[in-house]
Amino acid sequence: SGLSWEPRSRAVEQVHLRCTEGSLEWMYPARALRVVLEPNLASAQHTTVCIKPATDFQGASIYVERAGQLHLVVSEAEGARHHHVSCFRAHTPQRVALFLQASPQRDISRRTASFQYELLSNQGAAGPDVKKMALVEAMCRPCDNVELLMAICSSDFVVKGSIWNVSHDSENHMSQVDVSVQKVYRQKNRIFQQEEGSGEWRGPIRTLLQCKVKKGGGDFLFTGNEHFGEAWLGCAPRFKDFMLVYQAARERGANPCEF
Repeated sequence: SGLSWEPRSRAVEQVHLRCTEGSLEWMYPARALRVVLEPNLASAQHTTVCIKPATDFQGASIYVERAGQLHLVVSEAEGARHHHVSCFRAHTPQRVALFLQASPQRDISRRTASFQYELLSNQGAAGPDVKKMALVEAMCRPCDNVELLMAICSSDFVVKGSIWNVSHDSENHMSQVDVSVQKVYRQKNRIFQQEEGSGEWRGPIRTLLQCKVKKGGGDFLFTGNEHFGEAWLGCAPRFKDFMLVYQAARERGANPCEF
């Protein structure tokens, strides 16, 4: 909180964050805050930073430091725009410095500048555009067998289920697939939950609008990764097709993990 600082001090408060993803909440922003992202990994290959401001973000603007210069990433005016994710390349993978500059204010009313961040590896991705970087799972093409077998090992979520609704958001170029879940094999966070009334397990999965997802019958194996608390679609074969691929690989000893 900016209220805890010495009123006459001109020093910039510094915060060091060691995780590859997380969040920061700065209440009553005052003067400036320097946030250093330095993941505690010996072989850090995270070369892209993505920031998602909270919907009630206000009271400050976010800059990134590059070669001693500050470059605006999120202004206070645009910070609260829903789904606005800013991504940029990190020039030094082990250390990225963000600078939060508090906006002038005359009263003591509560403002909170909070945001989530992710440090991403750019393996297989092209350019700092969030559509390609943070959402690289949504490639709008069927996965081949090798990708499929790896997806069940490395995805943040793996669930068996069917599609009960698909909705499209043309403004944000995204589609949402609402899944009726039969079995949760893995999930990083509680995106897929049991509804109190019906007792059914359901959850939303996002993908890009350009993938033109349509509602289809039958059971699928949905895999993918989470970004900013949302599930993003990766490989999603029909379940029976997946089982054929998996059993064949298992007989050859070619399955990278047990399913």
